[in-house]
Amino acid sequence: MPDIAVGNAPPETVLPEPPPEAAQALSEAMTSSSPRAAVAPVAARWPRYIEAWASLAELNVGDDVVAAYAFARTGYHRGLDALRAAGWRGSGYVRWRHPSNRGFLRSLEALQLTAGLIGEDDEQQRCALFLRQLDPERRGADR
Repeated sequence: MPDIAVGNAPPETVLPEPPPEAAQALSEAMTSSSPRAAVAPVAARWPRYIEAWASLAELNVGDDVVAAYAFARTGYHRGLDALRAAGWRGSGYVRWRHPSNRGFLRSLEALQLTAGLIGEDDEQQRCALFLRQLDPERRGADR
């Protein structure tokens, strides 16, 4: 379900569901005794699976903020590629209520957080604004 336009509202883009085997592998990795180590092979096997990159970013924030930033940035850029392939034209909604959008939004949230942690305040602010534009109904901790 790519772009959905309703009346005069901006279009809403919904990313396609990930391959079921990728989602299953990520689910198993996240419940393993060492999720960080278990999620990396999922991202390597399915490099377009945005949820895996978001998970890696979130799992690394407390221990290696630079790695977390890199994983978040990878998920963000993979997400932009996926959005464009789904018909997104650079504006319109990408809402959290659609589970297939959550990997991208989580990556963008992680990029906002890690940018702030490494002192990239302008990037942190841009990410916060972008998140509000993509889903103005969703409320986050610092949005």
